[in-house]
Amino acid sequence: MAHLRFTDVQDRPAEFLDLTSLTIDEFQQLILPFAAAFHAHMAAWRLDGKPRTARQFSVYKNCPLPTPEDRLFFLLTYLKTYSLQVVQGRLFGMGQSKANQWIHVLLPALLAALRTLGDAPARSLTALAQRLGVSEADAASVVGSVEEEPAPVVVAPVATPDDGTERRIVRPQDPAEQAAC
Repeated sequence: MAHLRFTDVQDRPAEFLDLTSLTIDEFQQLILPFAAAFHAHMAAWRLDGKPRTARQFSVYKNCPLPTPEDRLFFLLTYLKTYSLQVVQGRLFGMGQSKANQWIHVLLPALLAALRTLGDAPARSLTALAQRLGVSEADAASVVGSVEEEPAPVVVAPVATPDDGTERRIVRPQDPAEQAAC
């Protein structure tokens, strides 16, 4: 079975955008910081999450994600489609457990790359105000207006059949009667 690779879709920009939410140019800008963050992580840690003690990281010839482009493509595809790990692994030629390991290694590398580029998500109101170039009060009003949007009202039908998990169970208060139940 053929495995999905970056080289398979790099010549089809619309499909690439559908799979990753990035254009090829945006992807190319992210490659170098992502590869540097990945190698920095792999210098200290193994793929299974244990500290590296002996050998340094190297790409084997049977590696399912041999290039930085394939690694970033794998992770962005996972984040966009949020497929089951077994499906993601199957698409990229590995089992679910290996897909899980790669996801947990590549996510911190992506976050580090985004921080390097200044594109990481703002985690505080102060950081958001600084990024937007406005005062904290203006940023709070933007955040407040987003939070104040009314949630959609869902009206449940009046007569709905109850299944076994939703039915209230009335238990007797007397311990002797409870034991008899």
